[in-house]
Amino acid sequence: MRITTKGRFAVTAMIDLALRETHGPVTLAGISQRQKISLSYLEQLFGKLRRFNIVESTRGPGGGYTLARPSSEVSVADIIVAVDEPLDATQCGGKGNCHTDDENHGRCMTHDLWSNLNSKMVEYLSLVSLKDLVQQQEGRGIVIQDMRQKKVKVESAKADKPAPVLVAKKEIAPKAPLVNSVFNLARQS
Repeated sequence: MRITTKGRFAVTAMIDLALRETHGPVTLAGISQRQKISLSYLEQLFGKLRRFNIVESTRGPGGGYTLARPSSEVSVADIIVAVDEPLDATQCGGKGNCHTDDENHGRCMTHDLWSNLNSKMVEYLSLVSLKDLVQQQEGRGIVIQDMRQKKVKVESAKADKPAPVLVAKKEIAPKAPLVNSVFNLARQS
């Protein structure tokens, strides 16, 4: 039993988002670049996360994604379930028909073992919040800087600028007609 790339990428992207959201919406392009995850793959994952009300999107300039609820209320299990990641170690997908299609007679000898592992795994992942993972990263010394450009007040820049000097325009002499011009040939006829 293992968590696939889909689940790993979703959790990684959500940690990245939670670390940076205090500076405003986080772009998928930024997450893609920092975490080396395909942008189109992130778009698919975040579409699912949005449908599960884990993230919210903001459109337009300065847009991106933010958490839809506090990071302390988002568990790793929530993230993995949202992106359709199966948390199942059984061979039968939990149906109990490991050897046949008959649900009553096909259980393998280890079905209960794997089914209990599933329960423990979901229980553990439900106890780990996104906030816990962010604090773990911050404890490792991760420093997040706001990379957005700050707006400069235009009014103060205008006040400091000297008045423009007016320059008289030079009169431009009309251009002499071209001898080989089609228009001159038409005038001569």
